[in-house]
Amino acid sequence: MVALKVGRYASGSRAASSHTGALVGSDAVFDAALRRAGSVRVRTYTQLFAAARVLAAGRQPQGERLAIVTNGGGPGVMAADSASECGVPLAQLSDQTIALLDAKLPPQWSRGNPLDIIGDAPPARFGAASAAALADPAVDALLVMYSPVAVTDPEAAAQAVAEAARGSRKPVLAAWLGDINPNASRRMLESHGIPNFYTPENAIEAFSFLCAYRRNQAQLLQAPPAAAQLDERAPDLGAAEAIRARARAERRTLLTEHESKALLAAFHLPVPRSVPVSSKDEALQAAQAMGYPVVMKIHSPDITHKSDVGGVRLDLQSSAMVGAAYDDMLRQVRSLRPQARIEGALLQPMLRFPHAREVLVGVATDAVFGPVISFGAGGVAVEALRDTAVALPPLNAPLAQELMQRTRVHRLLAGYRDVPAADLDALGAIVVGVSRMVCALPWLLEMDLNPVLAHPGGAVIVDARVVVDIERREFAPRYGHMAIHPYPRELEAEVHTRDGRAVRVRPIRPEDAGREMRFFAGLSERSRYQRFMQYLSTLSERMLARFTQLDYDRELALVALWEDEFIAVGRYAPNEDGVTAEFALTVADAWQGKGLGRVLLERLCDAARAAGYRALYGQILHANRDMLELAAHVGFTEHSQEGDTVTVVRPLT
Repeated sequence: MVALKVGRYASGSRAASSHTGALVGSDAVFDAALRRAGSVRVRTYTQLFAAARVLAAGRQPQGERLAIVTNGGGPGVMAADSASECGVPLAQLSDQTIALLDAKLPPQWSRGNPLDIIGDAPPARFGAASAAALADPAVDALLVMYSPVAVTDPEAAAQAVAEAARGSRKPVLAAWLGDINPNASRRMLESHGIPNFYTPENAIEAFSFLCAYRRNQAQLLQAPPAAAQLDERAPDLGAAEAIRARARAERRTLLTEHESKALLAAFHLPVPRSVPVSSKDEALQAAQAMGYPVVMKIHSPDITHKSDVGGVRLDLQSSAMVGAAYDDMLRQVRSLRPQARIEGALLQPMLRFPHAREVLVGVATDAVFGPVISFGAGGVAVEALRDTAVALPPLNAPLAQELMQRTRVHRLLAGYRDVPAADLDALGAIVVGVSRMVCALPWLLEMDLNPVLAHPGGAVIVDARVVVDIERREFAPRYGHMAIHPYPRELEAEVHTRDGRAVRVRPIRPEDAGREMRFFAGLSERSRYQRFMQYLSTLSERMLARFTQLDYDRELALVALWEDEFIAVGRYAPNEDGVTAEFALTVADAWQGKGLGRVLLERLCDAARAAGYRALYGQILHANRDMLELAAHVGFTEHSQEGDTVTVVRPLT
């Protein structure tokens, strides 16, 4: 899918809202939703058709390194400039490729990428350069550009490129510039699966969309869970609810910093020790017990940005400094914010880490897509820097790293000059932990963790601001507040067959396409016919994607595994009415009659009931007596008959 969305700016959004009467969320959030859904976002009509042309060619790159072959130096540099602007890396040609080209090209060729094969290049030179570039393991795709010259026929050059690309599976794009008779050249190229473009920039943009499609399809295959691994500590949801209850009793939506950090600690996120004090004497005692140096912050439910009112004192080295800072800070804050409720101060250790960098991790609630997680440069100048990327939860470690990589501050985090890299795994773990909070707490509306100090030895959350929903007492079904339903890890289990063997049962995941194909290939023709009610020799790629890439909020497939291979698959999908669903069940021939089908079907019924479906239907061949008997044992009754099929139903209320 290629999407061209209007209303990217505030004026356009207002026009769209007044015209359609629909809520329009942040354009960055919409972009994140499209990315997570595996589609490609474009911004102009020209880009729309460029993306369609390159995606329709059907060749997918294994990476994003592009080689450019051109007989015109100027267009080659234009293409290289456009590649930098679009984030497309140019391939570094190997020494073997350069040596090969030295033997085939004139001495004055560019000896690099772009490969300038000189303006008088005959068709054979186009073919030789294209073939050499495609054979280089460091090249993932090729763009060939032709600038019109009197000595070279454009159609013959196109034929040479097409011949060179014939045996390669790498994407090849073309830009035949200023061709007097472009139709003949275009037909020649596109008949060989090589999309042609009119400008270097348009061709580079098209390849960038192919790269975006590759990256976004990889995101589509991620199925993050809502909770931690089974061997990790579970969050203290009771403590989290107690914090919200206290805020609700006081009719406030903004948590204090102390409450915010307690909420983070309930999810085992790294926060420094924080001690609230209500007097100078308490501050002196807390600082003595904590050890110097310490940090002092104003403790007020009405003040969000403490540094704006002088509410932060750093690097307090002694009791004298602590006492003076306490008096001075409260005097200054009260003069600037006389209406604010001042409850005292918070003391915490002064954190010192070599080579620390400040970042922000945040949560916002979009009007359309619900909770959104942001990451970017932090500190007091976060609004001025405006270096932020957003993603839709749930997130796992790969998605968290991808989110961080889309920011400029990631270059600083990765290390530069003599500054070592920050602990990106620890920072990613904080992002994943925030995602788990979003999944578990529907009442979490906003959260700013700023700054988060990332350093070579780890990462720690220094300050936190949290806004909660205190009005809603009842919430939608589980994860109903999220646009993307997490992987339902709670449905994982171990079951036993009638002969005593322990079998793992879990929801299907996108990476299970290979297991699904092998499971189908191992079924007898009889089992395949009973499942699909037609003879199928194989599953198409579209069917595999449909079977493994599920929206867990609407549908579910449970698989039983033995030695890490599928031995049974049961699934349900919604009917058109949206309140009932239809199930299908297949058990490998060697595992039939062992009670596995009954276990899966009962678990499907339980899951469908929990998802809010009122009834589960199934269509079973009249000749499939085993399945009809199994359905009856699980509580299904005959609903209707049509031809050689029987429809059975089980109410789930």
